[in-house]
Amino acid sequence: MQVIIDACRSGTLPAEPRVIISNNSQSGALKQAREQRIPHAHLSSHTLPTPDVLDHVICETLQRHEVQIVCLAGYMKLLGAKTLAAFRGHILNVHPALLPKFGGKGFYGIHVHEAVLAAGEIQSGVSVHVVDEVYDHGPVIAQAHVSVLPEDTPESLAARVLEQEHRLYPETLQRIAIGEIDLGRLLVPSIENEE
Repeated sequence: MQVIIDACRSGTLPAEPRVIISNNSQSGALKQAREQRIPHAHLSSHTLPTPDVLDHVICETLQRHEVQIVCLAGYMKLLGAKTLAAFRGHILNVHPALLPKFGGKGFYGIHVHEAVLAAGEIQSGVSVHVVDEVYDHGPVIAQAHVSVLPEDTPESLAARVLEQEHRLYPETLQRIAIGEIDLGRLLVPSIENEE
């Protein structure tokens, strides 16, 4: 999240962070939002009575702040039907693997890198994809490749993949902002970056 904010603030990404939403009241994202005076909200099953109400409030919050693209960055929950419908094709996520491999429920954080190494893969990487109703399922719009080294541990692979996440996500958003990627068409090339 901070890399995207920094890209906006530096002018590299011609966009403005409108609101930060977290389902964790103690998240670093909310702390950063407070410190940087970005509108923010803690919205979760702890603050709202039902999944439908949570979905409604998330959607309303995004609309009230005139969000055009929703960028998931560490948000681990499936979004509700109302939010998905209101922002269809304009919700993005970054995943630390080359989707469709190593995606879906349970594939998050270090678990992804453990699975890549256990499978004997020679490449991993990062995918930016459009979010739909299924974990890590929507169309992939950009990828960056990272070689898996013989001496890699899950942690060392994770560190190199994270470097590419920090490069690829704001770069992909920049390509959207300047019209190089048209989310309405979803006919976009992948970004390849061999490390």
